Amino acid sequence: MEATGGADPRYDDERAPLVLLVNPSSGGGRALKLLPRIEAVLDAGRVPFRVVRTRSLEHGVEAALEAVEAGELPVVVSGDGLIGAVGGALAGGESPLGIVPVGRGNDLARVLGIPTEPEAAIEIVLAGNTRTIDVGEANGRRFLGIASLGFDSEANRIANASRLGGNLVYAYAALRALSAWKPARFTIAIGDQRTRVEGYSVVVANNSAYGGGMYVAPDADLEDGEFDVVTIGKVGKLRFLGSLPKVFKGTHVENDEVQVVRASCLSLSASRPFAVYADGEHLTDLPADLRVIPHALRVLVPSAVA
Repeated sequence: MEATGGADPRYDDERAPLVLLVNPSSGGGRALKLLPRIEAVLDAGRVPFRVVRTRSLEHGVEAALEAVEAGELPVVVSGDGLIGAVGGALAGGESPLGIVPVGRGNDLARVLGIPTEPEAAIEIVLAGNTRTIDVGEANGRRFLGIASLGFDSEANRIANASRLGGNLVYAYAALRALSAWKPARFTIAIGDQRTRVEGYSVVVANNSAYGGGMYVAPDADLEDGEFDVVTIGKVGKLRFLGSLPKVFKGTHVENDEVQVVRASCLSLSASRPFAVYADGEHLTDLPADLRVIPHALRVLVPSAVA
């Protein structure tokens, strides 16, 4: 594994068969609908492959590790949840991760420049250009994108229980969560410094975006070896609601109630229990210790990004 960021060498093992890890429920069944289009590209190029329909995150991770052991290349055809789980499992190894994004958010793919059109995404896998990114870890559980808690815990829970598709689900979840929200007190420990914040959320960002294109940490870098830690302090609900559209442009960080610091490791606790969500999934619970694993995962990306 490389010790520095930047452009990586191509993944040159053209003989490696692909294993398509397909989440049947991803994107409301979108993965299965698009699978024939992916298979058509591979058949046309005479690329050997097989398909595994995953039954859970754990099953997907197990199948990915078995594929690597057999000399195959895992390609996740799913949303951020399975991508994060498989990517976390592959971190520290030599095998790159292929991504065909078919979920509701697709935020890691968005930042990496991987398109949602399945034909274009699988062609990127076949081209073999890689980029090495950092991986996050919370209480020993790995993630690729953003770990968040507080108001975000409630919004994520509501979104995951909803049948709505696309970005609409995140707006719906935020409004539902806001109606019942009461401010919490968060404690952030970075080294010997402890900071207490009363308000809405703490966001620990490896990636810059979550929630289907919300740039909550606009300056977060997947290769800098640090998290961007974003806190949203106490403001009125109307002001909070009015600031939500700013998150899609990343300009909310200019608000007085929003603070951003950087850290490679930190500990989090709060005045009441919260789940920690990452890559759209319930990752762990508070209290939580988080750290960056720098330059830990190779991802197949467009040549302009590699």
